[in-house]
Amino acid sequence: MDRDQSRLRPRIFEPDIPEDVTGEELEKSVRAELLSLSAENAKVVARHLVCINLYQDTDPQLAHKHGIAAAHHAGRLAVVRESAGYAAYRAGHYEIALKELRAANRISGDVSSLPVMADCERGLGNPLKALSLAGSPEVKRLAKPEEIEMRIVAAGARRDLGELDAAVVTLTCKELNNETDEWAVRLRYAYADALDAAGRKDEAREWFGKCASLDEEELTDAAERSLE
Repeated sequence: MDRDQSRLRPRIFEPDIPEDVTGEELEKSVRAELLSLSAENAKVVARHLVCINLYQDTDPQLAHKHGIAAAHHAGRLAVVRESAGYAAYRAGHYEIALKELRAANRISGDVSSLPVMADCERGLGNPLKALSLAGSPEVKRLAKPEEIEMRIVAAGARRDLGELDAAVVTLTCKELNNETDEWAVRLRYAYADALDAAGRKDEAREWFGKCASLDEEELTDAAERSLE
């Protein structure tokens, strides 16, 4: 029995999909999650998901529209709601992003999007709600990269509240000594920036320097700030 629900909902604006986008570009694991849909609907959803990836950096608003369309056609699938949520987040539509990511979390139980949800609360001017998410029991289930990201978001929420010293404390952790994982640059930069905001200029310069030593691709301005 076809479980598709899009026919029961009001029609929405659907952005054009380039003819050369087939849906086969998706990873097999994602395509497998679309098998509960009819073949026709699965192809439409897959093509919209490909377009999210295609436009997320160059045209995040268009990627967001593709996310809305995908969720319209397959609102019961966690992978679709999550993709729509991330697309909305990158486009700055934090309320929509929260709605989609919460739905994905309810469907799948996956907690990996919690840091993004917390950052959405910050974007909506709700730093206390962001901190509430950061302190929830589910955070203990996060993998290390997401755990670090949650620390960074929580520190940002502290700064939103004017709690500059607390932001530094939030980022003070043994992981600052990590020199190999991809998240190490972001953590060191956030820590240095928090020190700078708290008026601890000498320590900030030191940590900007430590960040720059790992930032071989110069993704940040840590090297410049270490000289200020």
